[in-house]
Amino acid sequence: MITKEKYFAEVIESSLTGWLAQSWSWDTFPEFGSFVAIEGKKRTIFGIVHQVQTGSMDPVRYPFPYQKTEEELLREQPQIFEFLKTTFSCITIGYQEKKSMSYLIAPEPPKIHAFIMRPDAETSKIFFANNKYLHLLFTHSSHIFNMDELILALLKHHRELNILTHEKINAFMQMYSLLIGNDYRRIKLFLQRVEHMIGIK
Repeated sequence: MITKEKYFAEVIESSLTGWLAQSWSWDTFPEFGSFVAIEGKKRTIFGIVHQVQTGSMDPVRYPFPYQKTEEELLREQPQIFEFLKTTFSCITIGYQEKKSMSYLIAPEPPKIHAFIMRPDAETSKIFFANNKYLHLLFTHSSHIFNMDELILALLKHHRELNILTHEKINAFMQMYSLLIGNDYRRIKLFLQRVEHMIGIK
C-alpha cells in the first residue's frame, strides 16, 4: 500500500525524455536543480527539476495585486489561493531497475498521475556516484533555458549531500569539458562560479 507522506506531486504530462508535474499544494515548490523520483512497479525513474511555475488553474480568475501581505490575504480572502497551482518540469536522467542504476532514458515514460517524491540521501549518493547522467542532461539542453545555471544548482545539492569532494569536482569538470566541446572560455567562467559556490559556508 502506498503511503502519501513521502510524495508531494503527481505527473500530469509525460514523455520518454521528461515530465510535467503538479504539486498537491500550490505553495510546495521543488527547488530548481533538485533530484526527484517516480516509483513504478518495474522501475524507479529519476529526474532533475529544470523549471517551476505558479499561476491560476482558472483563466477567468487570474491573480492580480492586492497590495496586501500573504498573511492578510489568507485571513481576509483565503478563497483566492484555492485557484492557484504550482507545476514543474523535469528531465529524465536515468532509472533504477532490480537495484541496478542505468543512466539512460527509461523504456517507458512515467504514467500519468504517478506520484513524485524526493529520493533519500543514500539513493541520491549512489546515483550521483557516476557522472554519466550528464549525457542525458546535455542531450536535452535545447529544452533548458540555462544549462550552466541548472548544473550549478545541481552541484549545490551535491554539496548539501556532502558528496562534492575535490576528486568529484575534477571528474565532473572533465565530463563537463567534453560535453561542451572543450570551450575554454565557458569552462573558465563556469569553474570560477563553482569555486565561488564551494567557498560559501
